[in-house]
Amino acid sequence: MAVRAQLLDLPRPTDVLDVVRALGHLQVDLTAAVAPSAELVLWSRLGTDGMDERTLEDVVGDGSLVEIGGMLRPVEDVALYRAEMAAWRDGVPLEPWQAGPQRWIAANDAARHDVLELLRAEGPLPAQAIPDTTAVPWRSTGWTNGKNVMKLLEIMAARGEVAVASREGRERNWDLSSRVWADDPERAPDLETARAERDRRALAALGLRRTTAKHPAPVGAVAVAIDGVAGTWCVDPERWEQRDTSFRGRCAVLSPLDRLVFDRRRLLELFEFEYQLEMYKPAAQRRWGYWAMPVLVGDRMLARVDATAEPDRGVLRLDAVHGDDAFDDDAEQSTLRELDDLARYLGLVLDDAR
Repeated sequence: MAVRAQLLDLPRPTDVLDVVRALGHLQVDLTAAVAPSAELVLWSRLGTDGMDERTLEDVVGDGSLVEIGGMLRPVEDVALYRAEMAAWRDGVPLEPWQAGPQRWIAANDAARHDVLELLRAEGPLPAQAIPDTTAVPWRSTGWTNGKNVMKLLEIMAARGEVAVASREGRERNWDLSSRVWADDPERAPDLETARAERDRRALAALGLRRTTAKHPAPVGAVAVAIDGVAGTWCVDPERWEQRDTSFRGRCAVLSPLDRLVFDRRRLLELFEFEYQLEMYKPAAQRRWGYWAMPVLVGDRMLARVDATAEPDRGVLRLDAVHGDDAFDDDAEQSTLRELDDLARYLGLVLDDAR
């Protein structure tokens, strides 16, 4: 159910936008040891031939996908976030952590108006082109300390006033949201309805998830127990209806940020697969590699692939395949074929340097 929901069975999907709609979002992460995560997520579903039909750049460029909160989402889903945006503007904290940023932007209301006027006249613009006119600096214990313009733009985006219009490398270009989002704010659902629909879609994208007092099952979900796993779980009703139909699995090499593996606890409970993203660890402490990619074979997670793209050499260098006990020769050959396809997508040649 989890694999089917994530479009990692056969037959493969054929359209980039359809994949994003099914998954709900693509995380924007610019780490490119192999390729940016959003591209890897799509390639894992579509394969190189499917990626050639309509690219991620195409659907971002024509406005079909927009960036909200560091995620690429279908533009029609903007309506499901309008109620939260209104609460931000009204200074109504929906979560305790929102109160501080809301007080800060209220203290810098003149600077907020400066940004809106500048973007209205000259947008889209990168943050570095926007003067800092804040009266109260942003303070934090992390790397955002003193990043006044960046935080101002991000909070204004949460308020629905500005939006990321495009990216040039790592730089975001900002504009008025009314120029970026092609939705009708007046037709947006209320907060309760919007959250219920987002929760329903999240379950559809995951296939099944744990239920808790804070996160109860959506209406229509099927309550289940999983042998050997504590707690109560719920299943998307469409996946439940498919439970007795034939499953056609395949091999898939995944981004470390792929939604199937992102929740490490769920990954361990459902797939009995231990995994950590080790890019933030010192090299000597890594077991699997800087950007080791999990490998799905059928409906089992069986290995981690340590590979690095080297465009200057024209190769995708394969340094290691860390397989579990059930990772046999057939699984390894399937993995190598997928890596060959990934190299082809990247315009490289697979170099098995093991």
